[in-house]
Amino acid sequence: MDGRFDADPGASAGGSASGGGAQPPHVDVQMEFGDRLAAWGKKAFIILAIVIVLVGLAAYWWFHPPINIHSTDTWMFVGIFILLPAFLVFASKSRAYKTGTDKVEPNAGKAKAFKWASFVPVVVVAFVLLGAVASLSLFPGNAEKYASMLKTTEDNFAQDIKEVNYSEIPVIDRDSAVLLGNREMGSIPEYVSQFEISPLYSQINYQSSPVRVSPLGYADLFKWFTNREAGIPAYALVNMTTQDAEIVRLDDNPIHYSESEPLVRNIDRHVQLSYPFYMFDQKSFEIDDEGHPWWICPVQSRTIGLFGGTTIERVVMVDATTGETQDLAIGDVPQWVDHAYPTELLLEQYNWSGKYKDGWLNSWLGQAGVVQTTPGTDGNLGYNYIAKDDDVWVYTGVTSATADNSIVGFVLVNQRTAESHFYPVAGATEESAMQSAEGQVQNLRYQATFPLLINVAGQPTYFMALKDDAGLVKQFAMLDIQRYQNVAVGNTVEETQKSYLALLATNGVVSEDAEALDSRDASGAISHIATAVIEGNTHFYVQLEGNDAVYDFALPGLLEIVGYREGDPIAFSYIEGDPVNTVDVIKSSDAESGDKVADEADATADSQGNAA
Repeated sequence: MDGRFDADPGASAGGSASGGGAQPPHVDVQMEFGDRLAAWGKKAFIILAIVIVLVGLAAYWWFHPPINIHSTDTWMFVGIFILLPAFLVFASKSRAYKTGTDKVEPNAGKAKAFKWASFVPVVVVAFVLLGAVASLSLFPGNAEKYASMLKTTEDNFAQDIKEVNYSEIPVIDRDSAVLLGNREMGSIPEYVSQFEISPLYSQINYQSSPVRVSPLGYADLFKWFTNREAGIPAYALVNMTTQDAEIVRLDDNPIHYSESEPLVRNIDRHVQLSYPFYMFDQKSFEIDDEGHPWWICPVQSRTIGLFGGTTIERVVMVDATTGETQDLAIGDVPQWVDHAYPTELLLEQYNWSGKYKDGWLNSWLGQAGVVQTTPGTDGNLGYNYIAKDDDVWVYTGVTSATADNSIVGFVLVNQRTAESHFYPVAGATEESAMQSAEGQVQNLRYQATFPLLINVAGQPTYFMALKDDAGLVKQFAMLDIQRYQNVAVGNTVEETQKSYLALLATNGVVSEDAEALDSRDASGAISHIATAVIEGNTHFYVQLEGNDAVYDFALPGLLEIVGYREGDPIAFSYIEGDPVNTVDVIKSSDAESGDKVADEADATADSQGNAA
């Protein structure tokens, strides 16, 4: 009884509330829910971090930017996938701990720590911007560095460039090569339904002939899926001289690494992941002397600031069949490789030297001596290729900074070694030459291809093909660079050559060397002689007895023709042409005999007059 009333129920309840007894059920539930929420938050953060890492790795595999601080692609990737997300996360965390949320309590220390962490991406971006500024030409000392990137020597054109061999001259341009290659592809129906020709069409020297080569590619993703094991069976080859096109079958060595491969064997992905720290420039497709396909991948180096002064110091060669690679210094590249240096990079380097050779300030204000490569047509760079010393050289005219319609010379740069030569020749730009050639056939509305530079009788000459609206080559034109009113047009290269040589001789451009001009001899009595004035110059047109050919004696070079009359004997050498033959030399002995005949005729006439 006594023990039953020792404990006061109210006191017991009060003691329980204040003395640390069991918690009410709803408090336990809240604590358990909070613990679970915290644990879920940690798991979610871990999962999110794993997802971000996986997405980053997948993005790197797909986009495969080089891991190199000099690469703008690298910084774009880092900025999008690392710096921007990091900045947003740190900044949001700093705000959350500063004001507090329903999930976190205000914490000044953590807010400050995350605020400082958010400055890290900003500092990295500032470093990149500083490196970019240090790459600019206006940065002290950079103009001189840019001007010295490409070493160019000044040379004599007639001595350095051999006279053209017309059996090796490219008579078609890239567009015509593409047209011929695609037509040849149509003759192989089993390929047409599965493959198409890549638009690359690299111009190379193959077995001493200028050709363009381009691999076949899978027509679409489904065609790739059904043919990926067998690979790409052929490549297109177009001879730029004969205009012959063929699809070269590879039989047991098909192409497995190409641009049309979407996954592992994509050539860009394969070579970049094989050399993750290299920055690759524009690649080219080439074949070696045995016709085996290769990918030539130049490796960029940046020598000024963080992003400036691009050049090529190494080349990675990839076997298009096996994917095996060779990493070579630029000096060790094999002779058959023609595109170790990308064309546009060489032109850019030459423009640096032409712009900054007298300093950055002069490049903007005085512009004394500032030159640049000719702009070309339709917004494209103006250049072409010539074969020299079994290498491919890129050619372009050089004009003043004001980009007028004349050139001060032209430059040739070796695409394997970057050897560069400048030839001072004043004359017409390529675009002006194209317009002049098109003017010769304006009634036919032919379009001229971008000119090719050749040496004709020691004269720098533009050579162009004239194409119709269907892209087919119909005629050819040769134009004197220095005197671009001298234009010869013909239906064949040989005919154009003869007309052009005759034109040069008529205008006194070339020396009167009959052998050098492939001239012929003629002699006989003059049956008819007439004169005409053409572009301010007097021409004597002569026909010989028993010969319907017309011979052109141009003054002042052949002034002695003035002493000849109909019936006089004459001997001369000429260059065959159409419609007239151009005379280059009057034989002195025959001229003297002609004078004697004339004197005898005068004496006879006088004696007959006296007798009468």
